[in-house]
Amino acid sequence: MDFKSFFLEYGEKVPGYDVTVINDREARAAAGILCMLGMIVIFVGIGYGHVMVARVYLGFLFIDFTIRMITPKYSPSLLLGKFIVRNQKPEYVGGLQKRFAWTLGWFISIPMMNWFVLHWDITFYKVLICILCLALMYLEAVFSICVGCQIYKLIVNEQPEHCPGGVCEIRKREPIQMFNPIQKLISIITVIALSVGIYLFIAKTESKTFFGEFLHELILTKNQLKKEEDEKFKKQIDNEFDSEDDDF
Repeated sequence: MDFKSFFLEYGEKVPGYDVTVINDREARAAAGILCMLGMIVIFVGIGYGHVMVARVYLGFLFIDFTIRMITPKYSPSLLLGKFIVRNQKPEYVGGLQKRFAWTLGWFISIPMMNWFVLHWDITFYKVLICILCLALMYLEAVFSICVGCQIYKLIVNEQPEHCPGGVCEIRKREPIQMFNPIQKLISIITVIALSVGIYLFIAKTESKTFFGEFLHELILTKNQLKKEEDEKFKKQIDNEFDSEDDDF
């Protein structure tokens, strides 16, 4: 591969496509694998203090995205995704926008390597960046939404071809994609119910981790936090009086 083709071609040449392409089914499967492992690391590794689990995962993530930038043929997660969907019909998407998206992932993984692998310096905002990465992987795996591909579309001067989900092609929505009034109402109620449920869980449940405590303090007002502290203090005093009564 010469210098020019390295930057202008990425992926495989497939008959019927005038650009090099990637099998999006493999990419989505790989994103799902990395997202699942990342969720395990955050809620088990970081939540319970297993530092080595997080370091191994983030080190693997950095190596995986480094290989992806060079070639998708030998990325460990893409190979696992390729094996999982080997019996499914390929869904081809343009390779260059995928490489751009994965390069953004690589840039994000660099500070995480420094924060969590080379040095263990965990804060809420650093964990938030990890969650952002997982959210991007989740969007790709579940909804075939490649945020990096959309950014690529805004940067390049020409319209990219064969985007995930066909979003680059100008077309009208099919009737099956439209919402009738009842469907709209159900969707709105569902979103509201999920939002209220998440709020009540974070606001009313006592957290066992620093991340949960931060979220708890973030969504409550100063008056609510003061009221909560007063209730805890009152409960502590009552427990002390109860203990003294038991001694008598």
